[in-house]
Amino acid sequence: MFDPNPNARVFAVAPGVDFPRALVDGLRARTMHLPPEGMARVHLVINTKRMSRRIRQLFDEGPACLLPRLSMVTDLGTSGDMTRLPAAVPPLRRRLELTQLISRLLDQEPDLAARASLYDLADSLATLLDEMQGEGVLPEAIRQLDVSDMSGHWARAQKFINIAEHFLGSDDEALDVQARQRRVVENLIEHWQATPPDHPIILAGSTGSRGTTLMLMEAIARLPQGALILPGYDFDQPDTVWTELDEALLSEDHPQYRFRKLMTALDLTPDQIEPWVSTQAPAPARNRLVSLSLRPAPVTDAWMSEGPQLTDLPQAMENVTLVEASSPRDEALAIALRLREAAETGQTAALITPDRMLTRQVSAALDRWDILPDDSAGLPLQLSPPGRFLRHVAGLFVDRLTGESLLTLLKHPLCHGGGDRGNHLRHTRDLELDLRRNGPPFPDDQSLTSFAERREVTPHWLSWITTQFCDQTMTGELPLSAWVDHLRTVAEAISLGSQPETDGPLWEKNAGQKALNVLNTLTDEAQHGGNMTARDFADLLGALLAGEEVRDRDAPHERIMIWGTLEARVQGADLMILGGLNEGSWPEAASPDPWLNRQMRDQAGLLLPERRIGLSAHDYQQAIAAPEVWLTRATRSDDSETVASRWLNRLTNLLQGLPDQQGPDVLQDMRKRGQTWLDWAEVLEDAPRIAPAKRPSPRPPIPARPRQLSVTEIKRLIRDPYAIYAKHVLRLKPLDPLVQAPDALLRGIVIHEILETFIRDSLEDPSILNRHDFLTRSKDLLETHVPWPTARKLWLARIERITDAFIASEIERRKDGGPIAFESKLSLALDPLDFKLVGRADRLDLNSRGALRIYDYKTGAPPTPAQQSKFDKQLLIEAAMAEEGGFEGMDPMPVAQAVFIGVGGTFKEVPAPLDKEPPAKVWADLRTLIEAYFEPDQGFTSRRMLHMDTDIGDYDQLSRFGEWDRTADPMPEDLT
Repeated sequence: MFDPNPNARVFAVAPGVDFPRALVDGLRARTMHLPPEGMARVHLVINTKRMSRRIRQLFDEGPACLLPRLSMVTDLGTSGDMTRLPAAVPPLRRRLELTQLISRLLDQEPDLAARASLYDLADSLATLLDEMQGEGVLPEAIRQLDVSDMSGHWARAQKFINIAEHFLGSDDEALDVQARQRRVVENLIEHWQATPPDHPIILAGSTGSRGTTLMLMEAIARLPQGALILPGYDFDQPDTVWTELDEALLSEDHPQYRFRKLMTALDLTPDQIEPWVSTQAPAPARNRLVSLSLRPAPVTDAWMSEGPQLTDLPQAMENVTLVEASSPRDEALAIALRLREAAETGQTAALITPDRMLTRQVSAALDRWDILPDDSAGLPLQLSPPGRFLRHVAGLFVDRLTGESLLTLLKHPLCHGGGDRGNHLRHTRDLELDLRRNGPPFPDDQSLTSFAERREVTPHWLSWITTQFCDQTMTGELPLSAWVDHLRTVAEAISLGSQPETDGPLWEKNAGQKALNVLNTLTDEAQHGGNMTARDFADLLGALLAGEEVRDRDAPHERIMIWGTLEARVQGADLMILGGLNEGSWPEAASPDPWLNRQMRDQAGLLLPERRIGLSAHDYQQAIAAPEVWLTRATRSDDSETVASRWLNRLTNLLQGLPDQQGPDVLQDMRKRGQTWLDWAEVLEDAPRIAPAKRPSPRPPIPARPRQLSVTEIKRLIRDPYAIYAKHVLRLKPLDPLVQAPDALLRGIVIHEILETFIRDSLEDPSILNRHDFLTRSKDLLETHVPWPTARKLWLARIERITDAFIASEIERRKDGGPIAFESKLSLALDPLDFKLVGRADRLDLNSRGALRIYDYKTGAPPTPAQQSKFDKQLLIEAAMAEEGGFEGMDPMPVAQAVFIGVGGTFKEVPAPLDKEPPAKVWADLRTLIEAYFEPDQGFTSRRMLHMDTDIGDYDQLSRFGEWDRTADPMPEDLT
């Protein structure tokens, strides 16, 4: 098939040319003069299954012929005498072994790293291990590195790397995947050197970015009938530029660096790389422009000399559109519109981007036209319904059951799928309302049984929920196999439900089967995982699920695709949309290496972080050479400016610097074409303007207005009358949060009970009025009423700060009388208004002269006397009611004093200004206030006199606050 050649035989295909099609066309052309079996003797080695499928598809299109032998680089060890090597150690097994060893090291030396980073360290170390084996780097090369400037960090890193060295020394019976692949290639090369094959062997589509593959490519290129076919080779790059790519630290991020490295190894010059086919690139002029823009930084001065030679810029860029959107959403909408047009016109179009957020936004935008793109990446398994379900179930073993975790699972679509799901959802709804209203924050058998008694709950549903959800928290360590079995048992039982009629839906569809396969694999390798805690198992499960992807079975659109950069290398389309062209997205930021820096990696012969950037640059150079191209980016993201991709930045700068060749005009035309689509996207999003809501001031009928308020609600009536209207007229109450937290309300309730209980007991035994007894009782009540350990400690610390001042003040109060009532009820009619005031006083004292002292405990900041005069009239009203006989079981009595006792972070007493606001005046002002709200023209204005604009009310959303502010005039509305 090939003529004898003293040099290594290397062919290439230019960027923009459909590589699989060019490969097939070149094979047909070179075997045309051979017998029919000539094609069948060709051994074609490729690097991805996607390319294999595409090549077979192209051969199936005709004309009829025998197919070449197709194999992948990773399959070379499954044929011939290579099968004598044992199967590679599964990656999961190696990871579990590394995890155990790192765990023991952290147990011995906890200062080395946080325990939470256990699996990240195992992953990173496994990656380093694979890389060392793939690149043929021995442990000695790592130990001999110059670490004079980082001895402290290196000493810590060396302890972890020594773990990896144990596996690098394994024999042939325990080879990792990369080690076995390298051994296969070495054996194959040795076999070829002894007995060179007499049939053509062609390795196509690889750039040689990994050491093992590069070694194989060199061997095949030197065979008598061997050849390489390189994708995306830049034929326009001058020899002087090729020679600048020899230094890895300076050139690793260049798209053609790997080809230069291959040529150096094969002792070839750039002119000895021959075109595989005569097919021209779709836009040769564009290829020359892009090649010039991607020159290495040290030789970008060539722009000045070679730029003026680009005389056909308008022709080169006539089919290139530049979209610079103001936001990722606008970018996604413009892309979706263009893909929709391609679907309508029968054009094949592909969005290429590593930005998964952008692809999700584009898919969502296409959904409005019922266009389902063929997304090659799919969905991470951990985000699929089975993945989320399994992670939630594993969470039951880690933390105490909360209302949130319970309802999250009960509402999951895979929960209770065995039958009678309607009743299950009804019970779940009732349980949620009950938990919000009554708690507790941590449901258990007792609370769930109490709920079942209050509601009509079927016994088998109650039994199912208490059995499968309660008391699942597990402390201590268990073997990994036990964790997997327990997870599977509990997950299947929860998925099946209380009345199983069929199998549960957990393992159905692609995602379910993929999740089941992960658990089966974990079961097979569990013996290598050792013992672990529930938290470690949950972290391990999450990491394994995150490493898998699943695709839906729905039939996607045959012409609209979403590709990652890897898929785009082996497939072609009429329109290529390069999306997300921003730094950090394309190219992605290099992953940090906790073990070796760039210089150390270069010295050891490992891959540099810039390798991935160079591969991305190569993908960009190939994709931008397509017949029609879109380049898109968002100029802002998350309220911050973005930075254009380095390659796009180079291209636009080069065009701007070529005014004599119409470069700026060409760039302006590219942007103008993109702006057209952005304008259309803006029209698509245009919605009719809706006038903002007015500041509400409803005027309900007089009979519907409240006839009873509590003393504490008078403050709300003054400051935010709309809240009184919503609560008492509309009878709307805020829904309690599902996740009960140790908030200010609970703290107030608990502190009140602590103080009341302590003061009541001290009346019988005054000797307990001391710091020790007070704190002991406080701690006991906190243990009873506050199930959050952190909150208990914080609140007890606050109590400790005010204890001495509180005890001293209490002793002083006892010198003139003492407490006579706690939580005393108030009730008094405001005749003749048919209106009643109700309430409770925290504490009543009687002094030696027979007058009352009214006390109210405040865990927040007590209101100042001025605030009490105008707004917070609670104590003033209670004093007035006391003198009017408002306390139940008590005659009208004079009030000597009313005091707010602040027991928050600091102890503070703030008396009510009874001298400036005597009870008679307070009672008259209150009557005037209530009378006003029984007038037909008096509205309940929203946020009438709030203390601060930042204050949040329970009914702000109902009043649509935000569409108006405090400067807006109220809009009265008569209601019927």
